[in-house]
Amino acid sequence: MKKIIEVVPYDPNWPHIYEKEAALIGQALGVNCLEIHHIGSTSVPGLAAKPKIDMIAVVQDPLLAQDQLEKIGIQYRGEYNIPLHYGFSKRGDIDLNLHVYEEAHPEIELNLCFRDYLRNHINKRDEYARLKEELIQDESSFAKENSPFTNYTLRKGDFIREVLRETGFNRIRMLKCNDNTEWNAARHFRNTYFFGPHGIEDPYTWTFSHEEHAHLVLYQGTEIVAYAHIQFWPDKRAAIRIIATDENKRNQSFGSRFLTLIEKWLKNLGVKSIHAESRQSSLRFYLKNGYTEVPFNDPENHESDPNDVPVGKVL
Repeated sequence: MKKIIEVVPYDPNWPHIYEKEAALIGQALGVNCLEIHHIGSTSVPGLAAKPKIDMIAVVQDPLLAQDQLEKIGIQYRGEYNIPLHYGFSKRGDIDLNLHVYEEAHPEIELNLCFRDYLRNHINKRDEYARLKEELIQDESSFAKENSPFTNYTLRKGDFIREVLRETGFNRIRMLKCNDNTEWNAARHFRNTYFFGPHGIEDPYTWTFSHEEHAHLVLYQGTEIVAYAHIQFWPDKRAAIRIIATDENKRNQSFGSRFLTLIEKWLKNLGVKSIHAESRQSSLRFYLKNGYTEVPFNDPENHESDPNDVPVGKVL
């Protein structure tokens, strides 16, 4: 069945609905709650939007928040494409989407920058409204393709990145590949640094839609500067199949920062150890980030390059 996407004119009652819901959420979270923000299109006066209130709650402990929120009928929906994001929703007389983050998560600043820019730049706000109208008229916008989101949502990505560039947003952030820009970046990194130099076509694109594999990109602001391919193994283990920083961004600590974010995310998912087969040229990178030489023990018994060094780390 085709997903229905409803975009309606701005409703001046939306901020009042937000205030009421924010009070209930703040009360449920108690001292765990640090901040609550109204975000998304319903937070921008004059902007047409889906009639769902988007909110961010900044908390001390996201895991504690899940139980607190479900007690008031707000259901946990998952991480989606943002590692260390906790997505919730409530449906009924009032529809809301709640995004829960630990303090200092870059998505908090990103959403506030985007909201405030549209509030203060009417021309850009109206351009966004026109884009939404165009997408609604396109039947293919209602489809989903290798993503938890419809094309309607994904095709707004380039506009959002354009606005963020204009705001000067420059935070480091990690995302799972989700829209065409990110999947094209994944292909670029894989072909440029791994398969292309050997003159072979990437044989593992099937992993792009396989639940045991995750494909991640590292942004600096709106620029993708690094990519990683992670495989989940049995026994709470994971393997780094590929990690690469764009050549013109090397020696600027992006690789180590990316690795730290990956480890934090995997540990949060319950992974106990992370493994890799390092080229000799990359061994120093792993060793300086706390990895040691340990057996790789690939559960699928893929043949290893005899020149690679197996390394790992307990999380």
